[in-house]
Amino acid sequence: MTEIRISGFGGQGVIRMGYIIGKAASIYDNKFATLTQSFGPEARGSSCSAQVVVSEDQVLYPYITIPNILVAMSQEGYSRFESNLSEDGMLLIDEDLVKPNPPRGRIKIYSIPSARISEELGNKIIANIVMFGFFTVITGLITEEAARKAVANSVPQRLMDLNLKAFERGYKYGKEFLAKQEKSVNV
Repeated sequence: MTEIRISGFGGQGVIRMGYIIGKAASIYDNKFATLTQSFGPEARGSSCSAQVVVSEDQVLYPYITIPNILVAMSQEGYSRFESNLSEDGMLLIDEDLVKPNPPRGRIKIYSIPSARISEELGNKIIANIVMFGFFTVITGLITEEAARKAVANSVPQRLMDLNLKAFERGYKYGKEFLAKQEKSVNV
């Protein structure tokens, strides 16, 4: 079982990203998934998070206890939830928006400029999909095919091409990130 928390602020698509992860896992990868969410009383700009549990077996308890993966798309989200991340966990951050402390335990940090990439693509609202592409590669939790299908079936038709481009950019960035890491280990 894998416990995931996605954090950021309202308007970043944090809840949508959790929904897409769950959809990719449960509908297209034949796994089980649950999604819970929390957000402040304001719609945009307030702190929010999505909690996703993905498992090969039926999920009997839908809430996370100690997340294995934390996706932090804002400094506030990082500051609020990093202490709950497993000491063996994975931390995925937007490198322009989050400045992490040195990692605790054996936490591995993976960073991508998802907001900057989304702005390059012409719409900052797709930073979550850029991050989702990165997440797909880094975690290996869901297949590339399942992830693409989930994106295509979770966004408005008129924005599908833009969202698929965002996914591709995040996915490619993740592949390049891992290749650089592997190269530096083998040197």
